Amino acid sequence: MTEEKVLFDVVDGVAAVTFNRPDHANAMDLEVMQRLMLISIECDEDPSVRSVIITGNGSFFSAGGDLAEFEAAGNHTGALIKEMTTYYHAAISRFSRMDAPVIAAVNGMAAGAGFSLVAACDLAIAAESSRFTSAYTAASLSPDGSATYFVPRLVGMRRAMELMLTNRRLTAGEALEWGLVNRVVPDADLMEEAMELARQMAHGATLAYGQLKALLHNSFTGTLETQMELESRGIAALTHTHDGREGVAAFSEKRPPKFEGR
Repeated sequence: MTEEKVLFDVVDGVAAVTFNRPDHANAMDLEVMQRLMLISIECDEDPSVRSVIITGNGSFFSAGGDLAEFEAAGNHTGALIKEMTTYYHAAISRFSRMDAPVIAAVNGMAAGAGFSLVAACDLAIAAESSRFTSAYTAASLSPDGSATYFVPRLVGMRRAMELMLTNRRLTAGEALEWGLVNRVVPDADLMEEAMELARQMAHGATLAYGQLKALLHNSFTGTLETQMELESRGIAALTHTHDGREGVAAFSEKRPPKFEGR
């Protein structure tokens, strides 16, 4: 039986998504991107999923789009890429808009669409040996996978230009300094650290996390007054939820809250 190219499992509120093409540097072909889209929908629809980890099996997080598949498509490459990005962009949109926080656990190289995915995740923990590169223009291609949206917001326009024009490779330490990742840990500790963070998020105020994500995504495009109105409506709406009431009660009663994600 052929092994799944993307592994997926949910345990104790944490959804683990693992690229599973280690012999192909975890490159994303059409099947991988379609599978990732379906997983993103399942995570968004399943109330038991309260945090998500995305990582790669082996020594690569992901080398990005599968250029061998591009080559094999010949004159149909454009159509193939349009289909691939339809799936991939839907997955990124779903992960970005869902309530559950999404954590990248970056092992090895994150290049091309893999680099884009790291930037799109809500949080990112990198192994010390990990590396990051945009890579697109080295193959005379332009970025996809939301890179031109998230990367400038994380590192600033000047650094985003440098990363995408020169394909400079960042070490894990440089990625941390530039704001592309939140934390760098020893390679052997990567999944333990990522799981600890994911479990913490899975026991947190899931609906509040979703409201926060939506507010931050809107904060670069709206006016001050629009943003404050969204903030007002968001916090008011959360007081009508179970977790909102529980959070206020727990604070008043000086006890730890017990959030249920509803």
